[in-house]
Amino acid sequence: MSDSEKSISELLREAANRLDGMVTRQPPANVRAAEVGTPSPTTPVQDWKSEPDVDKAAKLYKSKFLSQNENKKALLLRMDLRDSAEDQERSLISFYKAQKTEWASPLNCKLEGDAAVWEGVNRFFLSKSMTLLQFGFHINFGNTDITRMFEGEPDHLTPSTAQFLLESDMFLVAGRMMGHSFLHSGPCISGLSPAITHVLFGGSPETTTIQIEDCPDIDIRTTILLLEGNAELTKQEEKAVFDIALSWDLPGVTKTNRKWLHERLLFHAVISRTSRQVKQLRKGLKETMVWPFLKERADIIPTFLPRTSEAALNFHLKALLQFWTGWELLPSELTLKVVSSDFPKSATCFETLRLPAHYHDYEAFVTDIQACLNSIDTGFGLV
Repeated sequence: MSDSEKSISELLREAANRLDGMVTRQPPANVRAAEVGTPSPTTPVQDWKSEPDVDKAAKLYKSKFLSQNENKKALLLRMDLRDSAEDQERSLISFYKAQKTEWASPLNCKLEGDAAVWEGVNRFFLSKSMTLLQFGFHINFGNTDITRMFEGEPDHLTPSTAQFLLESDMFLVAGRMMGHSFLHSGPCISGLSPAITHVLFGGSPETTTIQIEDCPDIDIRTTILLLEGNAELTKQEEKAVFDIALSWDLPGVTKTNRKWLHERLLFHAVISRTSRQVKQLRKGLKETMVWPFLKERADIIPTFLPRTSEAALNFHLKALLQFWTGWELLPSELTLKVVSSDFPKSATCFETLRLPAHYHDYEAFVTDIQACLNSIDTGFGLV
């Protein structure tokens, strides 16, 4: 390795250490400087129903299902990077609102205003769709800057109860996005309430365990919390409970129904108010054909809908992976090359990062790499 390559490797290691262990956080990854790596051992072909390893089972199911549809007409998804963020998101929504779509067909994504092609663009779209589901759309559905599909705190997210989202079939769109991303081994949303997950996959609503944290509306949560314990309620507190109970066709609080009313109010706040949203999500998953797999292999569900802590990535690591590969999922192998150029560049389809050989200090390197990471929403390495 040349002196310039050594200095780059040292700089990259230093950058990784200073960015909270960016590369070492995920041990399966192998960052290398060679163009071609040693092929991994061939995985024996097994049936996805009997494969004990959940990751291998998912890979077998997706591979089999996608191969059965590989000769069908490709789905074409276009987005113009010169459009506003709102118009870009409308392009995504329009794609996933299309009726009678065979979601396992080959995917062909095109970015207008960018020269990027092939698999890296597909990764960009799938990553973007999951990010929008997780953090919200910029489309003004209801006089808000951000329209969130899921509300609440991490690991207790529940579908939004906004009526306009339900009436516009946005949760059907969300289900299709989730299933489609899964089919193509893309990112997933995280932090969904276990109570919602239980009902989504066919569990009885009456037997699900609901926590007070599952109620995203702080005012409603505060009122329900008044019923915990045995402390006597003030007239004002009784009225607050009565008002919310009356709006949901439930009786006011008495000395004998306090515990029961607490449970029914919490059930209605979390389960009843989101039942139609959950039905739309389920329908979207069924249309993408991931439903049979998830129903048959319930052990896959924690991978499909992980907890926030399990899916969490260092912010800088996530941005680096998106710049390097097109999305935030860590592949089994990454390629690093030292080249002659002005700025770092990536070939997302080949999961290759190209770093210039001219760096001799950390500050210059991190300034340029940060400029690249800031470009991930507007193109592929355009600084």
